[in-house]
Amino acid sequence: MSSTISTSRVVRFPRFDRTERIVHWTNATLFLILLFTGASLKLGFMATLVAHRETVKTIHVYSGLLLPIPIVLGIVMHSGAQLRRDLGRLNRWTKDDKRWWSSRTRPTVQLGKFNPGQKLNATFIGASIVVMLMTGSIMKWFKPFPDSWRTGATFVHDTTWLVLCIVIAGHILFAFRDYDSLRGMVAGWVPERWARREHPKWWAEVVAARDSASAGAAAEAAADATGDVVASAQERVGEAGAGAGEMPVGDPVDGGARDGRGGREL
Repeated sequence: MSSTISTSRVVRFPRFDRTERIVHWTNATLFLILLFTGASLKLGFMATLVAHRETVKTIHVYSGLLLPIPIVLGIVMHSGAQLRRDLGRLNRWTKDDKRWWSSRTRPTVQLGKFNPGQKLNATFIGASIVVMLMTGSIMKWFKPFPDSWRTGATFVHDTTWLVLCIVIAGHILFAFRDYDSLRGMVAGWVPERWARREHPKWWAEVVAARDSASAGAAAEAAADATGDVVASAQERVGEAGAGAGEMPVGDPVDGGARDGRGGREL
């Protein structure tokens, strides 16, 4: 009795390194704290959920002040090389990105590492950090500013908070709809078939870089092996030459007589 078992092998394809994932989840945690504490300060029905309003205010303020720090540290750290490259990718738009918005042309686009929706989301999140930090600072340390500034800062702060709630909720929803994409930010890798299907241009770039690195390593190993062979051969030739230089040679005149004149050494 025999049975055939069909298995599908998942080839892991690297997407986000450890630094990128730490920065992302640290910022995600701070954003959720800010959204919840902001809601408890602004919405009456949530205000009853917290016992110490001043403590909530303090948590809200310092979480906001900490928000840019993980990104800045990730950018300046030596381990943030891939984060810096990905930020550059998020700021570059291609013709395929524009064609992605049309359902008619979307199936034929060749996307890079990020789709246009992800690029817009990153741009909005980055801008909102700056806006929320500036308006929040005016609201917290309001004495140097006129009343009109304080009123305007409060309006902009509250409006941005509301839009952030919607955008982040959508971001989470889309993440759970595509488990492979979510796994990239949780575990750092995605199935290669997913990368090739969803982001073919990025997949091709990574494969080309990987093949180039492999070819370079093979060439270096071959060069090292050749160098070892040449050095070994030169060493043997040197040893043979040294031995030949010490070999006594008989004088053909006296047939090898050792009278001090017939024998000589090279």
